[in-house]
Amino acid sequence: MILAVLDDLMFTSKIKTAANQLGVTVSFARSADAALGEMRKTAPALVILDLNNARTSPLEIVSAMKNDPALATIPTIGYASHVQTDVIEAARRAGVGDVLARSAFTMQLGEILSQDRAKG
Repeated sequence: MILAVLDDLMFTSKIKTAANQLGVTVSFARSADAALGEMRKTAPALVILDLNNARTSPLEIVSAMKNDPALATIPTIGYASHVQTDVIEAARRAGVGDVLARSAFTMQLGEILSQDRAKG
């Protein structure tokens, strides 16, 4: 299971469509509390973060994950507008495992979702 933390209907739709085509289970959370609650119930194979959405508090989520031994090793990937270098750098400093431009994330979405860790 993959957990996607975002509040963007376009990216939610893209992820759902790709996941359905690949037979991958993706859960969605629209807030930090919901995301952390889901992770504590069942550790996902990957957490996808929309780094441009302040409402979902992506860097707070990563910080909470890093401070919780049960969540610290869950892989993370975040995406942001390629022109927001400050957001990208902040995400890397916060510990987001892989940070991609939105366009790269979209182009690689099938590959990201179809990795062995994402099955099930």
